[in-house]
Amino acid sequence: MQWQGRRGSSNVEDRRGMGGKTLIGGGIGGLIILLLSTLLGGNAGDLLNSLTGTGADSNSNSAYVETQDEKELTQFVSVVLADTEDVWTQVFKEEGRVYEKPTLVLYTDSVQSACGTAGSSVGPFYCPGDRKLYIDLSFYDELKQKFGAPGDFAMAYVIAHEVGHHVQTLLGTMGDGSDRSNEHSVRIELQADYLAGVWAHYEQDMNVLEQGDLEEALNAASAVGDDTLQKKAQGYVVPESFTHGTSDQRKRWFYKGFQSGRIEGGDTFNTDEL
Repeated sequence: MQWQGRRGSSNVEDRRGMGGKTLIGGGIGGLIILLLSTLLGGNAGDLLNSLTGTGADSNSNSAYVETQDEKELTQFVSVVLADTEDVWTQVFKEEGRVYEKPTLVLYTDSVQSACGTAGSSVGPFYCPGDRKLYIDLSFYDELKQKFGAPGDFAMAYVIAHEVGHHVQTLLGTMGDGSDRSNEHSVRIELQADYLAGVWAHYEQDMNVLEQGDLEEALNAASAVGDDTLQKKAQGYVVPESFTHGTSDQRKRWFYKGFQSGRIEGGDTFNTDEL
């Protein structure tokens, strides 16, 4: 992905080195975190274990000293976020809507959101309660090493997926949290994959994709399928426990969005074939 020297987003909040220690108990916020935050390998047990402590975060951090690699990754994440802003502003305008830009929060180890306090083990997540994306940049190494999905556009897919949840919130397609079934969660996640694909469609139109980028995103989508993750973890799969979709489903819905470039093709809630 061609990203060096391009515009970065101003909607990045740096909380690295601060920790997130305030416990916000259960309720709809905690449920949303449980449903949405495990995009790339986190699990409910890790999340629940992280919901402890006291204290509070502030909104900015001037004390954290980042490495050169972290600085470059921060810039990359900012550029990807800026691209999502440009794309969804355009798409929403064409639909007669106004796109409200989300904030991306950088953190280390743990973070407090309106959905609760989460540890970095849950992976990147989106909280509808404050309409913010949360990411520990160490996840980039985990994506390469643990999930076998290297490449900058693999990480871009992750960010675009979380922004997809924000788009769902704005469109009202995510639901009110009353449906807690695994099937509903799968449909939510696959639609976010589709919306990430829509974003990638526009990235291609802007001529910022490089050879191999699409394959990196598809590889990442496949690597985080429920069936693939369960096979790695326990040697077998339990389909009724799926919350994000199979590797094939995640790849397929991302690619459908990439081919379409339109919101309308991503209705995962009214189809019998996921």
